[in-house]
Amino acid sequence: MIEILDTTLRDGEQTSGVSFSEHEKLDIVKALLTELCVDRVEIASALVSDSEQETVRRISRWAQANGMLERLEVLGFVDGERSAQWIAATGCRVMNLLCKGSLRHVTSQLGKTLQQHIDDIDSTVRSAVSAGLDVNVYLEDWSNGMSDSRDYVFQLVDAIQEMPVKRIMLSDTLGVLNPETAFEYCREMVERYPSVIFDFHAHNDYDLAVANVFSAVRAGVKGVHTTVNGLGERAGNAPLGSVLAVLKDQLNVELGLNERKINRVSRLVEMDSGIRIPQNKPVVGEYVFTQCAGVHADGDGKNGLYCNALLPERFGRVREYALGKNSGKANVRMNLEAMGIELDDESMKKVTRRIIELGDKKEQVTPDDLPYIVSDVLHHDVGEESRIRILNYSLSLTQGLKPQATVKIEIDGQEYQDAASGDGQYDAFVRALRRIYASLNKPFPVLTDYTVSIPPGGKTDAFVQTIISWNLNGEDFKTRGFDADQTEAAIKATLKMLNKIEE
Repeated sequence: MIEILDTTLRDGEQTSGVSFSEHEKLDIVKALLTELCVDRVEIASALVSDSEQETVRRISRWAQANGMLERLEVLGFVDGERSAQWIAATGCRVMNLLCKGSLRHVTSQLGKTLQQHIDDIDSTVRSAVSAGLDVNVYLEDWSNGMSDSRDYVFQLVDAIQEMPVKRIMLSDTLGVLNPETAFEYCREMVERYPSVIFDFHAHNDYDLAVANVFSAVRAGVKGVHTTVNGLGERAGNAPLGSVLAVLKDQLNVELGLNERKINRVSRLVEMDSGIRIPQNKPVVGEYVFTQCAGVHADGDGKNGLYCNALLPERFGRVREYALGKNSGKANVRMNLEAMGIELDDESMKKVTRRIIELGDKKEQVTPDDLPYIVSDVLHHDVGEESRIRILNYSLSLTQGLKPQATVKIEIDGQEYQDAASGDGQYDAFVRALRRIYASLNKPFPVLTDYTVSIPPGGKTDAFVQTIISWNLNGEDFKTRGFDADQTEAAIKATLKMLNKIEE
């Protein structure tokens, strides 16, 4: 069983621009402990401010009332009794003591010898225990310590293991490890100190945090540190979603996490932190369970050929099939089936062609768009066999001048062209058409209503549906157009009208 300590509220809050309010911290703690069921949560650093102390106090009261107080931890410093007293005053009962895990840090930053640092640590630990606290010890910059000053690390740990300390935390503070060195260094610590419980704390500077966690667990550490969505200083920490998937699927490690809640917690932290989750981020990204290529959607329908162990249902999500220029009939069919819409093969081909055409104008067609597209295509679709086609049009809008339109159309194989000005680009387009029809003594209906709507769930680049009401010789009828551009949608609705009246 591997323990997960999540440090989103402490290390994750060191992300540039991130500062959680009191109620946000409490909400995130509740989600981590009661929904996602992480083992431990590091919620703050000691001595930050009076308001931070009050936040920790409030969280501690909630945790104590719910039997979870021992799962809260606060970072403390080698400062005698100052940090210990600050933490004890909040009601929290676990201090994670930050010590220097490399010779360079203790000499250059503290200006002390190893023995002086050990004496200071011992004094702080005794103060914490006297205040009723359990103590874990962070070895800051431990990875560089193992690389540059291994004897220092061993002498430090030799001393710490004799103190009343529950865990020693091995920190890759600057994210310099790779999977090989992470395994080598962690294995050496585990074998040298078999009675010590070790945690591993990874940073992601080389984008290797998750891989290093994998190696550390293989080497025998008993706990790993994560942050939700990989928040943290510089390139961040090991992301919780990826860690839980890798440990469970790649190492068959038993975890106590409720993985169905990871997406909910990730979205909560995204909202509270203001840091957007990359759309392709494993496990929690918006598009990671979306198949785009038609061949992949087809394979999913044939014994799950393009599925792996990362099934979306595990994480409280569903498989989606993107609609766009790479879509095939399988993508379209999957989405239609989810909506309870059935189409014959010929209609499916028409809808698929239309989606590909629209996908060339917009990065993705959403499922919310699909019913509109079906309605647009299957109600008076305009194809190559239509009697009237728009060959070309040019619309211009110039400040201080009326919009202009030049239109060329084909009617029964004959081409006609005219131009006009109007109160808007579409009005100019219709006026140019009217001039062509007047020259041919052909009837042209009166536009009686014009409505524009965006499918629900549409984004900034949403499609537009235009429905135009017409009257010709006392008969009312409607046509619709669907496009990424409002004017083009109206023009498509108008072309459907022209072919309808020719019928």
